[in-house]
Amino acid sequence: MSKAAARLKSMKKAVTDKVVHGKMVTNIPAGLAAAGPPLGPMLGQRGINIAAFCKEFNEKTKEIKEGIPLPTRVTVNSDRSFNLVIHQPPVVYFLKQAAGIQRAAMHSNEIAGKVTLKHVYEIAKIKSSDPPLQIYSLERICKMVVGAARSCGIEVTKDLDATEYGEFLKERAVIVEQQKKELQEKKEAKLLRAG
Repeated sequence: MSKAAARLKSMKKAVTDKVVHGKMVTNIPAGLAAAGPPLGPMLGQRGINIAAFCKEFNEKTKEIKEGIPLPTRVTVNSDRSFNLVIHQPPVVYFLKQAAGIQRAAMHSNEIAGKVTLKHVYEIAKIKSSDPPLQIYSLERICKMVVGAARSCGIEVTKDLDATEYGEFLKERAVIVEQQKKELQEKKEAKLLRAG
């Protein structure tokens, strides 16, 4: 066998031995998987057929309201096929929906919203269907939801008066606008210093 033939054989072996596989975990908006960034490059790096992935994901999520973030786990096989596991939306998404807020608290001592124990229970019931949480009791998942609520400034209460909470949300809207204004001013000041 000539040197060139031996070299070609070793190169061919090196190419065929390289296996493209692995796992990818990301949040994808329901019904909005597209080939563009950031999803397209993530899939392309793993050798996944982007068009097939987007079609399958959008088909599986067509019953869900468009735009809801869905934690998605993708396992890439050696033949470049993939397994797609779509979880329920994140706990923080449900908490913000239940509290009727768009933004969580910016500071640790701030209350961004309020939810009841019934909300916590309902969120825990929904999240218990996610594969990683199926091994936990509903009580433990409830404690996890309460912890997530605390971390984003949502207070868990036994009861919630609708009119009082409406007033709270109006006051909160003023605070949020003030915070946005302060952030914008800081951003502009930083740009002026950089320029």
